Amino acid sequence: MTELHDTAADARTGFRAVTPGTQPPNDFPEYGSTHKRHPLQPLLRIPQTVTEITGPRFSPSHYPATIDLSKHGSHEAMGERIVVRGRVLDENGRPVPDTMIELWQANAAGRYAHERDQHDAPLDPHFKGEGRVFTDADGWYQFTSIKPGAYPWRNHFNAWRPNHIHYSLFGPGFATRLITQMYFPGDPLLDLDPIFHAVPDAAARQRLIAKFDIEITQPEWALGYRFDIVLRGRDATITEE
Repeated sequence: MTELHDTAADARTGFRAVTPGTQPPNDFPEYGSTHKRHPLQPLLRIPQTVTEITGPRFSPSHYPATIDLSKHGSHEAMGERIVVRGRVLDENGRPVPDTMIELWQANAAGRYAHERDQHDAPLDPHFKGEGRVFTDADGWYQFTSIKPGAYPWRNHFNAWRPNHIHYSLFGPGFATRLITQMYFPGDPLLDLDPIFHAVPDAAARQRLIAKFDIEITQPEWALGYRFDIVLRGRDATITEE
């Protein structure tokens, strides 16, 4: 998790200041992994050079898109098919085009296709759990997937993570990468999840929850969800490091 705020820098760049309490602290006692991950010294703001702000360029020609995670090859994955659509916006509500978004998630049984995940749940040979999409000229993105299942994570007694999809957004350079998670409405595990509640502000936490959208829903095929991402300012989507 990251919390870095510099009012003077916001004034210099013209970006709106982040509202205090809307981003998680670096060390959150209820989220055990932060104890060893967070920096012990004050953070330093390092001036960015041309290298950090102009490259590399991420484009579908070099990084092929994978917009359908719901099948591997010609085989359909097991689980509830979903369609997720949304926009990537700046602090003034303007679209951010050509943004590369990488996605990863557990399968319908709550297990990742990764050797370190030894959860006693079945793997799906037809679900890799990873994808990549790009925003269009108006900032829109869309992908198809399977609704991920909950899984235990041993942070505390009887701890289970809510259903979620991980997002990694890449801007014009390595220094402009943001990572966040999308949750689903009505999930009872949200009330118990310390990662979700690491964000002090309740209204800010709601920006991590997708909205069911009947217009995105495709008849007799898949439920649809809307998840917009705001990159900066007082309405910024919560990010993690």
